[in-house]
Amino acid sequence: VGVKESHQMTIFRIIAAILHLGNLEIQGERDGEACSVSSEDKHLSSFCSLLGVEQSQMQHWLCHRK
Repeated sequence: VGVKESHQMTIFRIIAAILHLGNLEIQGERDGEACSVSSEDKHLSSFCSLLGVEQSQMQHWLCHRK
């Protein structure tokens, strides 16, 4: 395809992170008005590791609209 190997690895890392994000278990609370993500979720940990983001921040922003 003509994509450099370094770019291929970045693309693979992003795709892997998206796939882990799809496997996150989000628990609904208060009749669907709120949600939470367990800090023990292995997919959250993998997602954050692959993208280099803080797990606590991602956990917060996945469940807040603003």
